[in-house]
Amino acid sequence: MPATILDGKSLARQIRRELTEEVVDFIENNATTPTLAAVIVGHDPASEVYVRNKRRDCEEVGIESVLYQLPVETTQEELLQLISKLNRDAVVHGILVQLPLPSHIDSHSILEAISPQKDVDAFHPENVGRLAQGQPRFLPCTPQGVLELLRRNDVPLAGAHVVIVGRSDIVGKPLSVMLAQKGVDATVTLCHSRTADLAAVTRLADILVVAIGRPKFITAKMIRPGATVIDVGINRTDAGLVGDVDFDAVKEVAGRITPVPGGIGPLTRVMLLVNTLNAARRLES
Repeated sequence: MPATILDGKSLARQIRRELTEEVVDFIENNATTPTLAAVIVGHDPASEVYVRNKRRDCEEVGIESVLYQLPVETTQEELLQLISKLNRDAVVHGILVQLPLPSHIDSHSILEAISPQKDVDAFHPENVGRLAQGQPRFLPCTPQGVLELLRRNDVPLAGAHVVIVGRSDIVGKPLSVMLAQKGVDATVTLCHSRTADLAAVTRLADILVVAIGRPKFITAKMIRPGATVIDVGINRTDAGLVGDVDFDAVKEVAGRITPVPGGIGPLTRVMLLVNTLNAARRLES
């Protein structure tokens, strides 16, 4: 029997409906509107589409969004000055700097300049450290989306063996920490390009999460029958958008699987809204 499809798009709609009510309640009780400032440097088409979608999401749930579209010639010092201004602006609750930045700007310096209390992407070293200690201020958006999808679809986590393929700072590493925390209680194996006999490891997984940026890399032979497969990858190919998992083949083996598109992507976007509202709650308390 083909796998059950874990529909991230419909779940994201449900969470946005919940957020809309929470935002209304926040505004009524605080006389201010949660506000996200988005900064984009240059004219990367993919980044512009992504930021436009995020602003539309904000509007849908009642969060104010402000866009700072800067020319590609913007210097690092000019960008740091803008971030410093946004850090001091009491109206702004969350700051998002869209990556990638032009090559002449050091991304690490920019992300570290954002106030940890407004760092709704959860990239600041202080927020990474708090996550590792089990005291997160914010949860990073994509891992948070993965966890929410699993929980709301009643996928057992306590005692489950989760194998994550990909050790990026954005997905693999933080997700491994989140899943191993007390209260979640999964057993986590974090794999990467130097993992020996990767297929033997992935076949041990009750839950397999893939985030490596290689189209259709995970095949049916790498899946334990009945496993839950979460595909975080999104790759542009001549045939269109595909994930890191060979969806058509793997769905015949897995018990549950996310599609691409329509899986984790919509949840990543909605978790940014969750973090912005939580930032507003903290700053206005």
